[in-house]
Amino acid sequence: MVIPGLNEGPALPELARRVHAALAPLGRYELIFVDDGSTDDSWQRIVGLHEQYPSVRGVRLRRNFGKAMALTAGFRVSRAPILIMMDGDLQDEPGDLPRFLEKIHEGVDVVVGWKVKRRDPLNRRLLSKVFNGTVSWLTQVQLHDMNCGFKAFRREVIETIPIYGDLFRFIPALASAQGFQISEIPVTHHSRPYGRSRYGLERVLRGFFDLVSVLFLIRYSRRPMHLFGLVGLVLGCGGLLINGYLSVLWFMGKGIGSRPLLMLGVLMTIIGVQFASLGLLGEFLAYQGQKRGYRDILPVRERVGF
Repeated sequence: MVIPGLNEGPALPELARRVHAALAPLGRYELIFVDDGSTDDSWQRIVGLHEQYPSVRGVRLRRNFGKAMALTAGFRVSRAPILIMMDGDLQDEPGDLPRFLEKIHEGVDVVVGWKVKRRDPLNRRLLSKVFNGTVSWLTQVQLHDMNCGFKAFRREVIETIPIYGDLFRFIPALASAQGFQISEIPVTHHSRPYGRSRYGLERVLRGFFDLVSVLFLIRYSRRPMHLFGLVGLVLGCGGLLINGYLSVLWFMGKGIGSRPLLMLGVLMTIIGVQFASLGLLGEFLAYQGQKRGYRDILPVRERVGF
């Protein structure tokens, strides 16, 4: 388990106790707390929990780098074949952990929690509902709560998909595009007992831009010419048609130098050529990237006879 946190010190002892109660009966586990630049006593509590529970480990970042960096740091030092991410605010219920593991053992690659009864303010619930509905519609990954911070993965998923920026919330969509099997389970959600939520309008705006990035990565990361080339073709052809029309007028002896349409036609032609050039550069970079990591990116699930 990887649990990133920023100033969640008061919740950590109770969280560690609940996780231990849920996972200890199942066998060996590791609980990795990542202190993302906290200014409270989070790190001191993590050190104390390591002495109390041998399975607890800690990573302390030099400053607050954000959740993506904290998750990456935790995943990188982990050793288990199944990875679980969960928030450190005690809103998620560790008692649901065995059900995540059961789903993974059934053959699913990514299991996403679904907070059926969400204990959050009304504005946050409404924004989340709109966000999840939009993401499901655009990515064609039918999940009720893709933004849920309670997820389980096979290690292969995390090793295949880079986590940076705020794209960690879109791991199911990116994993689905790579051919991994996605599922979801209902989970219990509690009100936040300590601290305050850092969810605000800024995060909503970041989520919109991240969604645009994810859609591009899913649909065009290996064929950028299909996007930039299409836009360039439409603009270029429109510009050529306009300029062709103005050329006919010029041969008929009519003046075209003062027409705004002339500038529009030239501008569309130039922009169309630029988009086509971007597509060619993107194809070159995608080809070079695939050639360098050819053996690593093959979406092979199993092998036999090797």
